[in-house]
Amino acid sequence: MASTLNLRDLIAVASAGACRFVLRRILRRGGTAIPGLIADRMSPRLLGRALRSLPQGYIAVSGSSGKSTTTRMLAALLRAHGLSVFTNSSTANLRQGVVTAVIDQAGPTGRLHADIGVIELDEAVAPGVAAEVAPRLAVLTNISGEQLDRFHSPRRVAEMLRALAKRAGLVVAGRDDPLLRELTGHLSGVRWFGAGGDSAAGGRGTAVQRSDGRDAVLLRAGVEFPVRLPSRGDHYALDAAAALEAAAVILGTRLDPATVERTFDELTPVFGRGELRDVGGQPVEFVLVQNPDSLRRNLALLDPVPDQLMVAIGSDVRDTSWLWSVDTAALRHVDVVTGSRAFEIGARLAYDGVELDLVTDDLEGALERFLALPQPASGVKTVVFSADAMRRIRRRLGHDRVAA
Repeated sequence: MASTLNLRDLIAVASAGACRFVLRRILRRGGTAIPGLIADRMSPRLLGRALRSLPQGYIAVSGSSGKSTTTRMLAALLRAHGLSVFTNSSTANLRQGVVTAVIDQAGPTGRLHADIGVIELDEAVAPGVAAEVAPRLAVLTNISGEQLDRFHSPRRVAEMLRALAKRAGLVVAGRDDPLLRELTGHLSGVRWFGAGGDSAAGGRGTAVQRSDGRDAVLLRAGVEFPVRLPSRGDHYALDAAAALEAAAVILGTRLDPATVERTFDELTPVFGRGELRDVGGQPVEFVLVQNPDSLRRNLALLDPVPDQLMVAIGSDVRDTSWLWSVDTAALRHVDVVTGSRAFEIGARLAYDGVELDLVTDDLEGALERFLALPQPASGVKTVVFSADAMRRIRRRLGHDRVAA
């Protein structure tokens, strides 16, 4: 899949690289979007040429949720089996984020020195990237019916993923999702992942046989794969099943159960996905919620409910009505409610009888106050946030910085 880069590409790479240097080394910012935006504007075909330089093509991972974790798992599995992998590990999954990853990993020539790509793509941009360069494999995680504030209808998401699937050479899809079954039903050779044993995978894929906290057993072709998940929850077990099935499609008979088990043992969570980090000498758990389903799932996993809890909902929640579809009464007490949607989520919590100590839209001040609280009597301080609040908190704590 060799592809020749031209002078325009090289100038775009150099300009974006200079921007990245200023953002990361001087301003100490993440710089996951702006360099890619600059390069893409200067040379719109750079991304396509870079992807074509991958000898074994690339895998596109898309869907409503689970993209980041599935991408990390899959990239780790392929690396553990000896492949060099290009991926957008920052989780910046819009076009400019992928181009920034190219700038990061390609160097001054703009050519990717990797065997294969594993790229997380937002549902809205996946069809366009696939139309430019067809993926070797598309991994479709799920379709949420609760993203009405973004896409107005799950059918619209289905059409986006249908366009991606049509361009891909092969497809791995979630069998538990009726819309995914419908949109891939006419395709031949689709591989599946799902819950509930061999039948869930239709005999052609990977199933979650058992899942308990961070421990799960995956079943594929009659072989059990015991895995340790990076975070607790059945949804992470499904991500693991998706990654394992995709790895099996690429590796074939080279897939080694012992290597799979070791790889999962060594995996760490994607930022905010049940991640435990040291902040100022104290452990803090960060939990990302992006829609009603993920809010319900993650609240259910807070068992027991943390002694100290902060809830931060940002401007990415355009339609706050979905907050009212989730029962939050089990939380009982929240120390700090913040973010640009603080008063909306605060009203929801109060309606459920949750005791609130502080409600403020001053996120930075709220974060400082929460971190300054005495250590909890049990458990760890826990932050539940939406994507916008996550990015702001991550920046405030310096977790998006690159060391000089």
